[in-house]
Amino acid sequence: MAEGENGSTKQAVSPYDEAMDALSSLITKRTRADKSNSGDRYDLMFDYLKILELDEPISQMKVIHVAGTKGKGSTCTFTEAILRSCGFHTGLFTSPHLIDVRERFRLDGVDICKDKFLAYFWWCFDRLKERTDDDITPMPTYFRFLALLAFKIFAGEQVDVVILEVGLGGKFDATNVVQSPIVCGITSLGYDHMEILGYTLEAIAGEKSGILKRGVPAFTVSQPDEAMHVLEETASSLDVPLKVATPLDPHLLSGQHLGLHGDHQYVNAGLAIALSSTWLQRTGHLEFNYLDETSSLPEQFIKGLTTAALQGRAQIVPDQYIDIERQEDLVFYLDGAHSPESMEVCAKWFALAIKQDDEHRKTLSSQLPDNSSVSEEALHASLSESSRKNSSQILLFNCMSVRDPQLLLPRLINTCASHGVHFKQALFVPNVSVYNKVGTSNIAPIDSQVDLSWQLTLQRLYEFILRGEKGHSKGAEITSDEVKEESESFIKRCENSTVFPSLPLAIKWLRDNAQRNQSVRYQVLVTGSLHLIGDVLKLIKK
Repeated sequence: MAEGENGSTKQAVSPYDEAMDALSSLITKRTRADKSNSGDRYDLMFDYLKILELDEPISQMKVIHVAGTKGKGSTCTFTEAILRSCGFHTGLFTSPHLIDVRERFRLDGVDICKDKFLAYFWWCFDRLKERTDDDITPMPTYFRFLALLAFKIFAGEQVDVVILEVGLGGKFDATNVVQSPIVCGITSLGYDHMEILGYTLEAIAGEKSGILKRGVPAFTVSQPDEAMHVLEETASSLDVPLKVATPLDPHLLSGQHLGLHGDHQYVNAGLAIALSSTWLQRTGHLEFNYLDETSSLPEQFIKGLTTAALQGRAQIVPDQYIDIERQEDLVFYLDGAHSPESMEVCAKWFALAIKQDDEHRKTLSSQLPDNSSVSEEALHASLSESSRKNSSQILLFNCMSVRDPQLLLPRLINTCASHGVHFKQALFVPNVSVYNKVGTSNIAPIDSQVDLSWQLTLQRLYEFILRGEKGHSKGAEITSDEVKEESESFIKRCENSTVFPSLPLAIKWLRDNAQRNQSVRYQVLVTGSLHLIGDVLKLIKK
């Protein structure tokens, strides 16, 4: 604690918090980068590279560059894990982060440590601050600075391979300053960020294909015809050998499972195999070369694919703070799906995951394990009690207001229902992270005057879906007779759903229910926004 001017004490600011404050100063309102504004002055990126003396280091990097709508992060994670298992010193840049900004910069599969982060951060920030001005060459915006910082980190750490995930789009993305990557990848394309990238698949594919470079091999996955046509046209104009990667055959994993869960991950894994193999081939490491996807996988590839880990994608986390005997009585199933297609994939994963959990419990309760520290009778009784518990599925949801919930919620609810999953209650919460400030504990305080109009709109659409009625437009309002209001905690409650003014209150409600009803196992699907996933993880994971 430090003493203020009036003698009062104030909280000392850590060096890391100082860096987060400086980084937060770069956050601006997102503008569309397109031809009309020269890619939001995209040429400035090359000025920044000169200021940071990164031109030459970037030209020497052996980069794998990945764009796409869905599966970018998973594909990059698989690729990094494969090449790390092959013995290479890896650098991985992804976005967004869920809890700590250092998650975006991974060295050999681990978030960069605070000391190294701060050293590289201030070197870049101070140098840019000294040599930029608001009129001619302003400071880079938030994501551009992070991309520049990634290049500086990977150059300084002398990594063997850099795996870059595009932030948004491709053509005008900050990562696209790389002129000579080793290989490029484009994951599944769909409708997302349309206000930035365009409202047709052709337009979106045009932006994503902007990462392709003349003569550099590229891989994609099966795409809608209109998207594939654009990719093929762009590739042809650049003499790019564009190939479609085959989804991974599960039998090639020798009885093991992918580190990232969900059937869709076999598509991402197949693309990662193609990218890794091509990188190995083009960099002269032929001892690992693997381009025949029908026979067998090298053991290093299997190790990478089965040990890959990525927070917030098909992730299962028991509440680690709840004060009950068994944490598994309140379990969160987290997936940052936020597009119509990914909603369907998320629903299928959730339905399968809870089915497998129930089957696993029934199997355990029918066995008598050999456990010397606990009596067989007591353990068997505990397992039997757990297997007899009723399961209750809860939905915890929010999405950004730029997205159309009429494309998201029906896809999620109907897919769950078709797999036998019906939510007992849906909880809607507003964004609680402070988005104009970066930090590890940026949960805003509870505000009794918070604007819940968006969450009430989501709630009304959800109620209409359950009633089999057509949802109203995004701007629809809840009428007073449709909502019961509990003023004490500002809860807006309908028959099948509840709106909470903050995420902490929703988590408290879940914990209270789990403690009161210990004959019930609560399985909470959290989805709709990666920001929401990060906020939940801050509250439930130690």
